[in-house]
Amino acid sequence: MENISRDEQHARTRLQDLVRKNGTSLAGLSRLIGRNPAYLQQYVTRGSPRHLDEPDLRKIAEFLGVSTRVIETRRFDDKRLDSPTQRRAALAEYAAAQSDDWFEVPRLSLDASAGPGAFSAEEISFDSFRFSRRWLREMGLEGADLTAIRVEGDSMEPTLRSGDEIFVDRNKRSGEGIHVVRIGDALHVKQVQASAPGRIALISANDSYAPTDLARDEVEVIGRVVWKGGRV
Repeated sequence: MENISRDEQHARTRLQDLVRKNGTSLAGLSRLIGRNPAYLQQYVTRGSPRHLDEPDLRKIAEFLGVSTRVIETRRFDDKRLDSPTQRRAALAEYAAAQSDDWFEVPRLSLDASAGPGAFSAEEISFDSFRFSRRWLREMGLEGADLTAIRVEGDSMEPTLRSGDEIFVDRNKRSGEGIHVVRIGDALHVKQVQASAPGRIALISANDSYAPTDLARDEVEVIGRVVWKGGRV
């Protein structure tokens, strides 16, 4: 591809990235535009053809959900995409398309206690975890209202250990399971179970901690723990 300019190479790279992001293939897109399966592979790796025909380019861009300028190697009037403003706009759109494939889970500066309790700070994110939306779908977490909190204490061992990061889905505040709950100003991670009418039982995984039985209005359920991660 000696005669291919740097801008044209970048356009081909963007096409490859978007193809991977959409979970398709160059061969599949070649068939979509009525070409042989190797057509786009040769376009990307060998520079042949030098440019895509306008109907093919439009069909590919529509399938990938971007405008043609993101992946075009020339303007349709045969003038190169050499305006700095046009290049910046295309790159910004490409970056936006790429970022749509990622989801950031905010880390809150709250220590959810798995022991005697920890006083909560103001809920301001100080960091975040970045996960692909594909991973979230595979974990069954797509659409969850997630925040990350670090566990402190040993009352939920061996299920959760001190220092583990947990994801809390704030959309799930009912039912039984491991939840983050607030009692007064303290956060706890506990197994939540129904007790007598109007009451709730908070149970530790560690047998050294006795269950706690409280009136339901004494406990604010923040959300269910849906994922954990920690150092091996």
